[in-house]
Amino acid sequence: MIPVQIFGREMQVDPTLEDYVTKKASKLDRYIDGVEEARVDLTFRKARRAAEDRYKAQITLKGKRFTLRSEERTDQIHSAFDAALDKMQRQIERYKGKHYRGKASAAAKNDMAMEEVIAAFQAEPAPLIARRKRFLLHPMDEGEAIEQMKLLGHDNFFVFYNMDANCVSVMYQRGDGTFGLIDTEVA
Repeated sequence: MIPVQIFGREMQVDPTLEDYVTKKASKLDRYIDGVEEARVDLTFRKARRAAEDRYKAQITLKGKRFTLRSEERTDQIHSAFDAALDKMQRQIERYKGKHYRGKASAAAKNDMAMEEVIAAFQAEPAPLIARRKRFLLHPMDEGEAIEQMKLLGHDNFFVFYNMDANCVSVMYQRGDGTFGLIDTEVA
């Protein structure tokens, strides 16, 4: 069983709900090997216009080479959690299908070549930092980065360690649906 961290935002997580979430979320390691931690965020927003969006459940699984996240909103916290759990199981199956079948050939990697490479960012005055995050960069190729970007639901960008270029890279989705890649260099 994996350790499950449960956080309630703008709501109290009573012992019954905590037991329910822990019991179901701790079994996620049955579906995929290497899960080190599971985090469940439960949120209540009274000010939502639609009642079916008031409760939000977000599940994050972290392993050595992956991070998977699912999120669902409904009008009841139990149904939001169950829907997020179902979504997580589908993501695990999709992740396992792509990773356990084998790596793509070199020709397939070349087909996924990016159209643009941007070398430098323009310096701007630093705005007030409202939130700071920290995460581990796992070595992966561009195809795996696109896959992780989709699995995490990051529509704008994804930061990763590019094992082909031996640098930190940023994958981003362009307006026309294609992807762009920024490789970094120390000046």
